[in-house]
Amino acid sequence: MPALDLDYTLDVLIQLLETPSPTGFTDDAVRLIEDELRELGVTSVRSRKGALSWEIAGQQPGHITYSGHVDTLGAMVKAIKPSGRLLLSMLGGYDWATIEGEDVKVHTHSGRIITGTVVNIKQSSHVHGPALRELKRDGKVMEVRLDEVTSSASETRVLGIEVGDFVSLDARPRLTSAGYLKSRHIDNKAAVALFLAMTKALAGMTPVRSVAFHVTTYEEVGHGAATGIPPHTDELIAVDMAAVGEGQTSSEHHCTLCVADSGGPYDHALSGRLRQVAARHGVDLKVDIYPYYASDGTAAWRAGGDFPVALIGPGVDSSHAYERTHTQALEQTGRLMLAYALEPLE
Repeated sequence: MPALDLDYTLDVLIQLLETPSPTGFTDDAVRLIEDELRELGVTSVRSRKGALSWEIAGQQPGHITYSGHVDTLGAMVKAIKPSGRLLLSMLGGYDWATIEGEDVKVHTHSGRIITGTVVNIKQSSHVHGPALRELKRDGKVMEVRLDEVTSSASETRVLGIEVGDFVSLDARPRLTSAGYLKSRHIDNKAAVALFLAMTKALAGMTPVRSVAFHVTTYEEVGHGAATGIPPHTDELIAVDMAAVGEGQTSSEHHCTLCVADSGGPYDHALSGRLRQVAARHGVDLKVDIYPYYASDGTAAWRAGGDFPVALIGPGVDSSHAYERTHTQALEQTGRLMLAYALEPLE
């Protein structure tokens, strides 16, 4: 079995992490994937919805589709306050407290990018004292302090900022000497980087069954894979982060098979086949259930997808905050994906 190029995986992953792509504003990230595929000699197709798909033809009938998403958490400008600061409308599901103090970019309609920081209305402990500790973080008290000279709504509008502009959260990717990658938006750019690395590994090969990759752009708001899954898909394997935390089996150092989430159980037989392949290829697969989670597989099924769905992914700590995973989890997930794609038909 070919090996996954981990250095390539990390290089393209960090490029993706550094490319802002909040849900609804993903064009630059999709273009980066297209450029990588051209370098690999692979043709891709972008849907009218903005998703990207490509395929490696197989020797025999049968079709596996791996689905992941490149859109991330973020925000939009909800209002410009009389102070010139910005109120935000959340994109995706996260707690307001997890973005306090985060640097952001405001992407104006003209193309100008203006930086700022998310703060709350009582941010100074020297001014507000205990009121700061007691403040409930929500959309009414969190605001963007712009890195421009402005003290009124009219001055902010002169900068080109208007209601509806997209706001991206700085990813701040860091790879440590111990092999940890910490960054925002590992969910789910890790999967997309693995798709590209797997495509690179399969160069010049013909898998037993055809293998397709489908990268969606609206997963964080629930309808990413509602359309666009290749119609000849026999099995859909969603690849997304595995959530690490108390009471979970998932680990930053492992690949996880999620057998159920808030949308209910995934396909038992397909999950079983993935378990068997993992055992044969030495992948120490964790098995878990997530109570507050849904995937592109859920969206595809709810839209009427007539195929079995399973969900795998690398373990990610502090999901939907400043996340962290280990290179071992990326390698294990990629190895399982490759092994399953190359598995002989029974």
